[in-house]
Amino acid sequence: MNQNSLKSVVLVGGGHTHALVLNALKDAPLAGAHVTVINPGSTAPYSGMLPGFVAGHYTREELDIDLAALTAKVGATLIDGRAVSMDPQQRKIGLEDGRTLSYDLASVDVGITSRMDGLAGFVEHGVPAKPLADFSAKWDSFRSSAGIKHVAVIGGGIAGAELAMAMAFALRNHAGPVSVKLLDRSQILSANSAKAQARVRRALGENGVEVLEGIGVAAVTANGVTLADGRSLDANFIVGAAGATPHGWIADTGLDLKDGFIAVDQSLESSSSGVFAVGDCAHMTYNPRPKAGVYAVRQAPVLLRNLRNALAGAPLSHYDPQADYLKLVSLGGKRAFGEKMGIGLAGSLVWRLKDKIDRDFMKQF
Repeated sequence: MNQNSLKSVVLVGGGHTHALVLNALKDAPLAGAHVTVINPGSTAPYSGMLPGFVAGHYTREELDIDLAALTAKVGATLIDGRAVSMDPQQRKIGLEDGRTLSYDLASVDVGITSRMDGLAGFVEHGVPAKPLADFSAKWDSFRSSAGIKHVAVIGGGIAGAELAMAMAFALRNHAGPVSVKLLDRSQILSANSAKAQARVRRALGENGVEVLEGIGVAAVTANGVTLADGRSLDANFIVGAAGATPHGWIADTGLDLKDGFIAVDQSLESSSSGVFAVGDCAHMTYNPRPKAGVYAVRQAPVLLRNLRNALAGAPLSHYDPQADYLKLVSLGGKRAFGEKMGIGLAGSLVWRLKDKIDRDFMKQF
């Protein structure tokens, strides 16, 4: 088929859903369409293995999904760039370098950011926990350097606690002075069950993480963190892990949003026909769920089916997210806590289960 007669399908972002869609296209390409993927870099880190990478259990290569290889196998085009705008009326996507792409169908899977732009000094001196690619590169550089290691993690949710424990474990044998602090303006792990809170708090202590609760952060400096009460904490690696923030450019797309995230219906389609959104950057209006990778993974077959259906002019399928799922939390070393339906277990066997699930996911690619 003539390339010019093909419909243009643009996948914005290399998140888990898009990676799985690309993987499925190896066996059954999109008929009558050419696929383009926009992603900053030729790889995309798998979030499930990030704490293990931070702790030193996995290499960077084990963490990354090779988008370049995936796109090459399915005859798609990978554009190394960052989307910064979308015009659903003109069916165009703008890139950071000024390029513009036209599309017939598009899907957005750019995840979230942990940038804390409203906190003085954070942009200059802080490291957002997301996007993962940027964080993992900066952590790798910090971990491998010599000298004092004073880490401060701002945000005491489960993600912040996991990272704090992983960083403390990775630095346990460092020759110089080491400290890891977890800061929260209220109470850490407040969104989690009592069982999860108790086990993770215990693991934080076992890893030597100092927990500071009811602590407001006023500013981030080159030398540490200034607290709201005027005190200062020394830190030379300051991580922002307080909540999930949507990428700013999404606000200017004209798409319907919920708290800055792209609102989608049961077909994963936005308010603009032919524009889908998946993963953490999407808000499922019909059945709101927490930001979790398990939903992104299970959205993949529905998104692929709906891309095919949209190209063929057929009715779209529905995605029904599960009510509960197995929550697995890394505890620094090769131990983990798992919880489902109110039942919680911790230990090395849970880590082995988590490791198998993560490695099996990566083996697909």
